[in-house]
Amino acid sequence: MQILVTGAAGFIGSNLVERLLTTEPGVEIVNLDSVNDYYDPAIKHYRLQRLEQLAAQHPECRYTFVKGNLADRALIDRLFAEYDFEIVVNLAAQAGVRYSITNPDAYIESNIIGFYNILEACRHSYDNGRRGVQHLVYASSSSVYGSNTKVPYSTDDRVDNPVSLYAATKKSNELLAHAYSKLYNIPSTGLRFFTVYGPAGRPDMAYFGFTNKLRQGSTIEIFNYGNCRRDFTYIDDIVEGIQRVMHHAPQRSTGADGLPIPPYAVYNIGNSNPENLLDFVTILQEELIAAGVLPADYDFEAHKRLVPMQPGDVPTTYADTSALERDLGFRPHTPLRQGLRAFAKWYKEFYG
Repeated sequence: MQILVTGAAGFIGSNLVERLLTTEPGVEIVNLDSVNDYYDPAIKHYRLQRLEQLAAQHPECRYTFVKGNLADRALIDRLFAEYDFEIVVNLAAQAGVRYSITNPDAYIESNIIGFYNILEACRHSYDNGRRGVQHLVYASSSSVYGSNTKVPYSTDDRVDNPVSLYAATKKSNELLAHAYSKLYNIPSTGLRFFTVYGPAGRPDMAYFGFTNKLRQGSTIEIFNYGNCRRDFTYIDDIVEGIQRVMHHAPQRSTGADGLPIPPYAVYNIGNSNPENLLDFVTILQEELIAAGVLPADYDFEAHKRLVPMQPGDVPTTYADTSALERDLGFRPHTPLRQGLRAFAKWYKEFYG
């Protein structure tokens, strides 16, 4: 089985490839990533090195890394001509709510043009009678819920009030995927991720940024005066969810009009247990001390500041995962303390 994973130098993508190499004998994976400098490329190279080492330990699998940009249409078409991808997992995207306010071009290039290139390649994978892509899985985000006040967030809720360009591009991905599913009968599933965290994660995420600042003796800012709640989801739960979804493509069927009923689905993947930010930073502090990242007598109160809400942010994220449980028999379950403990231990090993 040939699988394309885009963005597999990234946090979620690299962990997914690790899981596939160790649990699916004989799989062939192509990893496409631009390895850009949105955050420290050293962590991306660390992840890629781990994947190369793991692939060498599993000679029954094939792993290929291709450095390139999702917006490069010629490159995407070449890969689809060279390989017969059965599953495409599109995780490559420009992430981050705040960054989208100051760097909108990056989001249009990667999240709109890049995703369009993937959809077109999937469409033409059926040309000349070929079997083509049997399932397109792509990353969406809990950000699509925008300023919704109803919680928990359900995939049945309306999501037409984004509060950031990033959220708007992710909702656009869902709309584009639905249109291509209808027009070209491409089975596709969007995954709305909720605040993913864990070892070797993204330095732009709060838990990682807080750790860097605390270690340097700087002050961390806790937005909305600490009155925010986040549905933190551990990376292992995320990749297990993705893997299950990959092998559970929406069924193709025909409507009364003789046209395809879109083989299309969207799922939340979240822990369904939102944590208050003040509780979160307390647990993080405790685990950083336990791991030896911070000294036991660290004056935490002197290094935190409560500040107002920032543009593009929302007070609460909370995933309703009932559809995921119903269709795949799975729900994330890793407690926050356990996940932050694993991160703190990794951080100590990586940074010393």
